[in-house]
Amino acid sequence: MSHLALFDLPLPNDTSRKIIHVDMDAFYASIEERDHPAYKSKALVIAHDPRQTGSKGVITTANYIARQYGVNSAMPSNQALKLIPKQLLVFKDPDFTKYRAVSAQIHTIFHQVTDLVEPVAFDEAYLDVTANHHFSSTIQLALWLQQQISAQTHLTSSIGISYNKFLAKQASDYNKPAGRTVVMPEQALLFLDQLPIGQFRGVGKKTLPKLTDLGVTDGKTLRQLNQQTLIDLFGKMGFLLYQHARGVDNRPVAVRDAKSIGKERTYGAVLTTEEQVQNQLQFLANLVATALQKGQKHGKTVVLKVRDRDFETHTKRVTMDHYIQDEATILAAAQELWQQEKPSELLIRLLGITVTNLDPIQYENIDLNLNQ
Repeated sequence: MSHLALFDLPLPNDTSRKIIHVDMDAFYASIEERDHPAYKSKALVIAHDPRQTGSKGVITTANYIARQYGVNSAMPSNQALKLIPKQLLVFKDPDFTKYRAVSAQIHTIFHQVTDLVEPVAFDEAYLDVTANHHFSSTIQLALWLQQQISAQTHLTSSIGISYNKFLAKQASDYNKPAGRTVVMPEQALLFLDQLPIGQFRGVGKKTLPKLTDLGVTDGKTLRQLNQQTLIDLFGKMGFLLYQHARGVDNRPVAVRDAKSIGKERTYGAVLTTEEQVQNQLQFLANLVATALQKGQKHGKTVVLKVRDRDFETHTKRVTMDHYIQDEATILAAAQELWQQEKPSELLIRLLGITVTNLDPIQYENIDLNLNQ
């Protein structure tokens, strides 16, 4: 049976939208370089120093100097010791509180131009700017976004512009750092044809060897495979590859309503006393209650997350028969869960409290105390 895509039916392709993908450049590492200029000349790795954790842990991200030595996110942190000269290498513990705050700054900028914002992570998001608030030119809008992000956070971003999410993401990856790439509908196949197959979103370590065995080296040779061959080999992912090779991705930018609100803290020096734990639980309960009130949400389930020194993570939850939002109730639930989940040896690396089963606070679901 031929693998060539000679008789596959054409796919519907919505080219009417204007989608921007914003990807911050080495986000966590860039924040640390901004706050500690001496790091800019170092190979900075955002991870706990494996020499202090018994060689455990993974790399959150690394700056561009470190990446030149082959160090990347999700790699075991002790690999950095093998790949980077010691005099150049710097480990920095991640500070997610700071990163989250900077991310919030950036998302505020996004919402100045459109309400259709789909966060992917702290450092990237899709924006549907087809009907934006201020700009007739999408390229001018993208330039304004980069300038505002730079002015307000002193960080650089890379931006991809196209008519769908897949192409916008591929475009933002194309010219990093501080790049801006536009893929118009009439340019899509030319752009994809020259793209190495390993750079296609969704092509990973398991998929790549199978495609290579079929002679697929780039977008052009991927497009020569018929739909059924790709589905037989890769299932649902095969159909996505078939679509993407043709510049098709009709998914909308999804504005998601939060299903949970939580806060957690990782401790460089582990917590070793009950007093330290209780202080942190109160601190976290206050943060969660504040976030719920700000978002005008309340929920029925409290989840406690505990990670010990050996990076073993445990969660425990309790569901109420009524909505909760206040700090005292959240704290009491977390304390009860702590007593159930408390390890025999107090060496706590992380604590987190989350409230789930959320609903907006509306007249219809406010709990009224009729016994007063």
